[in-house]
Amino acid sequence: MLVKVSPSALNGTINAPASKSMMQRACALALLNNGVTILRNPGYSNDDKTAIEIIKNIGAKVLENENSISIISNGKINPVQIINCGESGLSLRMFAPIIALADSEITLIGEGTLLNRPLHLLNNIFSSLNVFAASNNGFLPLQIKGPMIPADIAVDGSKSSQYLTGLLFAFASIAEKSITISVDNLVSKPYIDLSLEMLRLFGYSVSHDNYKQFFINPVKVKHNDYTIDIEGDWSSAAFLLVAGAIAGDVTVTGLKSNSCQADKAIVEVLESCGANINFENNAVSVNNQNSLSSFIFDATDCPDLFPALVVLALNCKGISIINGVHRLADKESNRAQAIVSEFSKMGADIVIENDCMKINGDAKLNTATIWSHNDHRIAMAASVAALNIEEGILINNAEAVNKSFPEFYNSLKILGASVSLTNE
Repeated sequence: MLVKVSPSALNGTINAPASKSMMQRACALALLNNGVTILRNPGYSNDDKTAIEIIKNIGAKVLENENSISIISNGKINPVQIINCGESGLSLRMFAPIIALADSEITLIGEGTLLNRPLHLLNNIFSSLNVFAASNNGFLPLQIKGPMIPADIAVDGSKSSQYLTGLLFAFASIAEKSITISVDNLVSKPYIDLSLEMLRLFGYSVSHDNYKQFFINPVKVKHNDYTIDIEGDWSSAAFLLVAGAIAGDVTVTGLKSNSCQADKAIVEVLESCGANINFENNAVSVNNQNSLSSFIFDATDCPDLFPALVVLALNCKGISIINGVHRLADKESNRAQAIVSEFSKMGADIVIENDCMKINGDAKLNTATIWSHNDHRIAMAASVAALNIEEGILINNAEAVNKSFPEFYNSLKILGASVSLTNE
């Protein structure tokens, strides 16, 4: 799909889509729960749909209702022989340890960009837990055979926190004694905070010592019914909030101020560069300012903010610096390279030095045709940047936004953006 976004002034209110980070975690824990779990305000992004299909294929029954879904499970793991993780890195890394609780041989497959994301760390973890694992030279497909036997282990947390989430969920569901997971150099701590909050909502007892050791305590398994409200997604909302800061007056509703979501940090950055922000009743309003100043921000724990922050930086006077580039290598694209490649086509002056990305906001941007690299966040970032570029921007493979925010372009239109879509 080819999309053109033309320069536009925005004004309006839009509801944030459901958090796919929370939605996918809720699906996994609902599968492990012996009872009925009702998820209100569920997500319907491609990644959310993948998580729903996975739990169906492991033994849960899913009923769709108006504005909610009901997940019925006996808490037992009974997967089919082949599980498709789509393009979802979180689903692969989170569900693999859960699936490994079964004593049958299961093959995990994926699609698109997930086929290029390495699995070496997952293989190393399984080798310590009585799980046979065989991959395609460190990539999908991945064959695993359990049953996994929980034990005190040490894991490397420097690449992703998603493996740890899967282990915490799997261990908590079957722990018969206290178990400790030691973690070195954990990144994306806010995402682990979200995982711990979700575990608490489902009645589990997991704590940590400064994110270096995680303690899983056994709980008495009972039949439990839960109702969980899925929060609005700060990751997707970040693009709309940046759009408001550079091109109008935008209010995004459904965002919790006390959320554990890592990308809530977008508010901190917008405030630091001089944007006018108001937070009231789970709604965030951002007004366009005549002059935004450059900023310095460490995105190590919230790397998904990078593309939105780059667009913000391109509209700030001076040079902005974003740290944490090393976190961008194993996303839907090599996101650092994709940002430099595609935004350079617009005339952007972006330089990567060691672990820093430096963006010159004084460079004049011009119309261009860019490729999304099949990366939803690259497509959304280019679209927001187009709002202030004469003659706009054409985005190839714009359908990549369906991975996290299927209504993204409709949301821009509601806010007043000039967006034209074609299937060419």
